[in-house]
Amino acid sequence: MALNTSAEAPLPVGEVSRLIGGWIDRLGAVWVEGQITQLSRRPGAGVVFLTLRDPSHDISVSVTCYRQVFDAVADVVSEGARVVVHAKPEWYAPRGQLSLRAAEIRPVGVGELLARLEQLKKSLASEGLFAPERKKVLPFLPQLIGLVCGRASAAERDVLENARHRWPAVRFEVRNVAVQGVHAVPQVVQAVKDLDAMDDVDVIIVARGGGSVEDLLPFSDEQLVRAVAACRTPVVSAIGHEPDTPLLDYVADLRASTPTDAAKKVVPDVGEEYERVRFLRDRARRSVQSFIEREERGLAHALARPSIEDPHRMVDERADQVAALLDRGRRTLGHLLDRADSELTHTHARVVALSPAATLQRGYAVLQKADGHVVRDPDEVAAGEALRARVAEGEFSVRVDA
Repeated sequence: MALNTSAEAPLPVGEVSRLIGGWIDRLGAVWVEGQITQLSRRPGAGVVFLTLRDPSHDISVSVTCYRQVFDAVADVVSEGARVVVHAKPEWYAPRGQLSLRAAEIRPVGVGELLARLEQLKKSLASEGLFAPERKKVLPFLPQLIGLVCGRASAAERDVLENARHRWPAVRFEVRNVAVQGVHAVPQVVQAVKDLDAMDDVDVIIVARGGGSVEDLLPFSDEQLVRAVAACRTPVVSAIGHEPDTPLLDYVADLRASTPTDAAKKVVPDVGEEYERVRFLRDRARRSVQSFIEREERGLAHALARPSIEDPHRMVDERADQVAALLDRGRRTLGHLLDRADSELTHTHARVVALSPAATLQRGYAVLQKADGHVVRDPDEVAAGEALRARVAEGEFSVRVDA
């Protein structure tokens, strides 16, 4: 419950400490899991002091227990071991310190750890963090490689030496971190985030040598897995040896069996690339040469054709034939014109011979009545009727004499 205090009516430190102790005393015993980071067993002392730390966060709490409680697991528990403690929170009022009084300590076995990892793996997989479509493609030739590894470790040496042997110009941004123990997870997570935030880092390698299941547990931590899943930079996992498969292998964009294998997969071999370029260059040269030779043969074949070799020969061969046809055409047309002229002359003579004008030229006349009707019968005219007479050179009037 909230306390009614003010600047004029404050609580003494002792009262506050007593109230906190009272609240904590009302808490029941709990089961707590963590990793032992400090262990103090003074000879002859009846109490054992240890520090229990959360492997995924920078949080720890002091634990005390009677010697006989710890002696039950002393042979299998040491610093760095994971344990489950059944303890009750206690408040030490004089110093204002919170601790846990352990009544039972149980070591976490390998089988139990593996079972938990399998459960975590299924949970993360159901979220899609391991889906193949989330994997990013590594750059062909990274200019700057981020490397997260232990300080002066064999993994660091293997990656650097093999990468520089394959491509001497490659550059590295190395982050040395703890790769096992209680500080491993936060340091590795922070190193990955720092490298991912650098725009010039093209790929990140997280490398560690082999080790036991407990040694490799930091690389199966959920916090690290989610941090890698959130990276925009491709991440390569190179943890342990071939049989080792921490959860980092599943979320990473590429899994390498060893740190050496990571260097080979991330950095191309300059010798192999030179040979590939030489092979492609020779292949291109052969293709171009083959194309040119094929086109030259086609051009020579085309030039060998009579129509291309002597293009005027066909015209010359047809010239006499054209001249003969032209002469024949002229003769034929002349004959047609002559015959047409003869026919026209005969027709004209016939027309002239049959023309009324020709008849008039021979002395004949045509009598027409006043309405222009031609007189053909004497009965058609009456005595004294005026007529018109047409002759070859003109016309004149006549009158019928009774």
